[in-house]
Amino acid sequence: MTETDTIIFDTANRIFDDLSTPEVINAAEEGEWPKALWQAIEESGLNLTWVPEANGGIGASLLDGFAVIKAAGAAALPVPLAETLMAGWLLSKAGLEVSSEPATVGLGEVQYVNGVLNGTINAVPGGRSAKQLVVVCKDGNDWLVAQVATDQCQIAAHNSLAGEPFDSMTLSDVTPVQSGVLTGGMDADSVQAMGALIRCVQAAGALSAALELTIEYSMERVQFGRPIGKFQALQHSVAAFAGEVAAINAAADAAAEALSRADGVVDHEAWVEIATAKTRLEEAVNTGAAVAHQVHGAMGFTYEHRLHHLTRRLWSWRDEYGNETVWAKRLGEEVLSWGADELWPKITAVSNA
Repeated sequence: MTETDTIIFDTANRIFDDLSTPEVINAAEEGEWPKALWQAIEESGLNLTWVPEANGGIGASLLDGFAVIKAAGAAALPVPLAETLMAGWLLSKAGLEVSSEPATVGLGEVQYVNGVLNGTINAVPGGRSAKQLVVVCKDGNDWLVAQVATDQCQIAAHNSLAGEPFDSMTLSDVTPVQSGVLTGGMDADSVQAMGALIRCVQAAGALSAALELTIEYSMERVQFGRPIGKFQALQHSVAAFAGEVAAINAAADAAAEALSRADGVVDHEAWVEIATAKTRLEEAVNTGAAVAHQVHGAMGFTYEHRLHHLTRRLWSWRDEYGNETVWAKRLGEEVLSWGADELWPKITAVSNA
């Protein structure tokens, strides 16, 4: 890490450790906005990590932003910081200004005709908690990024498995606050791939935190006169969990680095890495969450315990922006397009990147 990288990562961890407590997360699930947490995020500029200085941000690198997102996942952050970073990234790609307000991104059947937006977007993460909605839609032959105020949308409230807003948002003749054309050949598939990668990075952080909690608890909980972590059967389960954590962290980091090398545009190399990570995510979540709760027993499900904040988010993130089946199919189609002669060179080239 550079000095700047370290400062950003340390700042994020300090804020999240202090202000994303089980009490704050539980209150957020009851509808109470974590004002102090978001204020600290705004004051530090973490919500504008991916926004260039020319567009009102701090101009940090993509990898800096992914480090913040991983830390947010580990803290089960109850505010849409990852969605705000993605919204700012998209607006910047279209050369637009970015506000510091909480924001989210909508991908769905939205039509842009005569300067207004119409349509419904289902399952918008952080929907009613956000002040701005960034919509990706077609404008003739171009892909457009449009920003609208969420109070201009009709919101049908729904919650994700994590108890967070996951709303349907309807736009009826809504005039965007601002709009612009996506550059670099980006389209809706590219935006979905970015969302999938963000979920993988968040999940990598959350799984790492869950593993740490599991190891600590296994050494504290005594059964038959010794810590349960000393029993061989449990050690094998925790070792399997650790392997899954290592695998998803490696896959997510490789995808983030590939996207960074592509300068923020989802090229073929980055596409393969993202598809690989999202395909791998389901097994990591299924195995990791199961072991964590088996070790904790009923303790991990109690309202005050931190574990269920992590695992419920993991179960939700696992399926967002395309589940394992969707991304495995896309990865398979990409590999088949290489042909027999290119298969081995391509695999080794991706592995060595």
